[in-house]
Amino acid sequence: MPDLVPGTPAALRVLLAGVNPGLVSGVRGLHFGNPANRLLPVLHRAGLTERRLRPEDTDELLAAGIGITNLVPRATARADELIAAELREGVPRLTRLVTRVRPDKVAVLGISAYRVAFAEPRAVVGRQARTIAGRPVWLLPNPSGLNASYQMDALIAAYAELAD
Repeated sequence: MPDLVPGTPAALRVLLAGVNPGLVSGVRGLHFGNPANRLLPVLHRAGLTERRLRPEDTDELLAAGIGITNLVPRATARADELIAAELREGVPRLTRLVTRVRPDKVAVLGISAYRVAFAEPRAVVGRQARTIAGRPVWLLPNPSGLNASYQMDALIAAYAELAD
């Protein structure tokens, strides 16, 4: 699935790096395209978008200064179907993209995937000590409806820290 980023460096407030597309997203060709995914409602309720967007509202998402990519481009039913090597291979690609589009912030959406990809097994949600291409990095919970560890209020609170 292609990255959702401006063609040239622009005012991207944040680049969201999902783990990988789900099967519905892969079929629809839209990031976070499954209606059960909580990302778009969370972005709105956390103050990152003015209204609740739909997956097809890509121009509005970019206009809000939000881009989307994935650590792994391969669609799967569940993120735990990926192998560690795929996650690690996503880091150089993400670094190249961040270097090219120069967002103000980078947010990786998936705790377990981040821990494996960046070899930081104790990483916790929030701003990280690391940067990617000089840009600050946040680790946020995966907004997938399969992530029962984080209920809506907790997701909103974590994403609101990114909005500040």
